[in-house]
Amino acid sequence: MDVAFGDDASRKQKDNAAQNFSLLNRIGLNIIKNAKVSSMGVKGHRKKAGWDNDYLLYALKSFDVVKI
Repeated sequence: MDVAFGDDASRKQKDNAAQNFSLLNRIGLNIIKNAKVSSMGVKGHRKKAGWDNDYLLYALKSFDVVKI
């Protein structure tokens, strides 16, 4: 987690902020790992999702938690 999101450098200390952000980062990492279509690393996939809205939508749609 620290390599992908830099958790050690985080300065969130008030109340449950560190735990909450850690949970959100873990969810984001799972979404990225599930949507990998190339041999790019996690950092590259995060950047791609930030720059390309189509890829972001693909990643979010591929992370289907509840199958109806």
